[in-house]
Amino acid sequence: MEKLILISFVVLSFGFSKIESFRTAQYPDLIEFNGTEYSLSTNPLEPYFEKNPDKRPQWTSTALYRGYIGHFGIIDSTLILTDISQPRRVKEKDGKTIFKNISIKKSIFPEIDTIKIDWYSGILILPYGERIKYIHSGYASEYSNYILLEIKNGKFKRHKNYRHKEFLRFKEKQYSEFKKTETYKNQFEHIKNNYPESNKKFIEEFLKDHIINYTSEFLDEQ
Repeated sequence: MEKLILISFVVLSFGFSKIESFRTAQYPDLIEFNGTEYSLSTNPLEPYFEKNPDKRPQWTSTALYRGYIGHFGIIDSTLILTDISQPRRVKEKDGKTIFKNISIKKSIFPEIDTIKIDWYSGILILPYGERIKYIHSGYASEYSNYILLEIKNGKFKRHKNYRHKEFLRFKEKQYSEFKKTETYKNQFEHIKNNYPESNKKFIEEFLKDHIINYTSEFLDEQ
């Protein structure tokens, strides 16, 4: 029961239309940062496709419910979309068939070369290194290292580096600061009112676990 409630919370709070995307591990978006490509545990294009559903690429895969893989970079301190792709079966010269990301950017933005993601404000999560804990749900798996990028209206502000346990401590501190805000009170009441069967402990644990989705900047300066 609590799992179904939690999934519903996420859908209600973040506007995702497909519950299944939280039940199945997903292909991540990708971002190049300081010359290295990382997976993203965030999807900066989703606000655009929520407002423009007719533009969303069609794709049938439980591992890619959003229908695309976004490729991003930080160029001149700005979050830029460099490509959009879908994994397709491609036959190699030796006859073997492999999955390869094929660009579909021109079919979505045919007249735009440089796409600034100026609608996005939030904390981008770049996990890397050893996978410490696999969780078959969205981007819930835990890794040995994390880079966090703070973005405001598409502009890169700063970043932080964490080991696994440091990242968990960061989330604890972020949550402690978040509890002091009006946004926390509003979100708590929002969940409580929509799901009156949930107790205080469950709501707080949910908000703590998803704290980076609820905050758009680093609240702890340490």
